[in-house]
Amino acid sequence: MSPPLHPALEKIGAHRATHHVFLCLGPDCCPNAAGGASWEYLKKRIHELRLPVLRTKAGCLRVCERGPVMVVYPEGTWYGGMSPDRLEHVIQQHLINGKPVLEWTLGSHPLKGHQP
Repeated sequence: MSPPLHPALEKIGAHRATHHVFLCLGPDCCPNAAGGASWEYLKKRIHELRLPVLRTKAGCLRVCERGPVMVVYPEGTWYGGMSPDRLEHVIQQHLINGKPVLEWTLGSHPLKGHQP
């Protein structure tokens, strides 16, 4: 039997999560304003749609070009140029329907043991 979740993990819904999204806010890959706008949009839409998706903002994902850069786990799909419009497309196609958006994919490396 697994140990019970820490209350903080329970609060963020870690036990229900299907994906974990990390979004770089810049400033090396994009202006801070662009990263901030993308973050606010992502946060709002995940909440509005009640998606079982964890989200983390990052100061740097070490891919310092074509930002804002985002990585979606467990698939390990890396995206570039994540504006609010592009984020909506990724939310609908990847996070909801399970199909990565190849047009903005920088690369992909699934977590060990993940089978698409």
